Amino acid sequence: MPTGTPPTPPRTDTTRAQPARVYDWLLGGKDNYPVDEAVGRRLPPQAKDAARQNRAFMHRATAWLADQGVDQFLDIGTGIPTEPNLHQIAQRVVPAARIVYVDNAPIVLRHAEALLVSSPEGTTEYVQADVRDPGGILRAARPRRPRLLTSRRLSLIALLHFLPDDQDPQGIVRELVDALPPGSALVLSHAASDLHSDLARQVTEEYARAGIRLGFRTRDEVARFFDGLDLVDPGLVTAPEWFRTEPAPAEEDSGIHAGVARVPSGGTA
Repeated sequence: MPTGTPPTPPRTDTTRAQPARVYDWLLGGKDNYPVDEAVGRRLPPQAKDAARQNRAFMHRATAWLADQGVDQFLDIGTGIPTEPNLHQIAQRVVPAARIVYVDNAPIVLRHAEALLVSSPEGTTEYVQADVRDPGGILRAARPRRPRLLTSRRLSLIALLHFLPDDQDPQGIVRELVDALPPGSALVLSHAASDLHSDLARQVTEEYARAGIRLGFRTRDEVARFFDGLDLVDPGLVTAPEWFRTEPAPAEEDSGIHAGVARVPSGGTA
């Protein structure tokens, strides 16, 4: 069941492209505007494959963790709801699962009512906040959402490549992970700069033309987000290569690094 009413969303700016709306267009959604479509059409065709692969990775990782008994999920950088969404995947396995969605995009806030739909046994909540203020996300939990701080699964799906190095993505992830109890999981996907460098450069340039800064990273740089954590097999791989149960996804080329890791029993390093 929903446990809160989202605030009134601010006016949507349809003159500038917005990452969540471009991603929606890449996935074939309808919640975008001509300015977002224009960016999407200038991207290489592989961008649509990457969006689909990223979404499929999220589905597999969520379902597997729910099957392992994880019943609390914190999803930062939620994006526009696309069915099935994270809460639908998790609550199919664990009907009583609790999900907290976090995003700062006005259009996501506009769709928050859809995000708040839950199974009768479970709950979903929506927090309007920015990942660049991890302390604000955590403070939002203390007065009204105390269970957020005991979240067992932190999801950062296709988010961190929108944070260039000067925004300290490493420090942001560390602060969020340090708030998780032992045994929790970090689920992360990230656009690669080293798998298809020419395509990565083209994507970065097209987003920059729209005023959106990107920070694609190498596998070694993405691996640093998992420092102090225990990577789950198969480790840090491309999005289509990450799976834990059969049937295995189809083999295909990818420009997305993806992995799942556990907070060790002794806490993070």
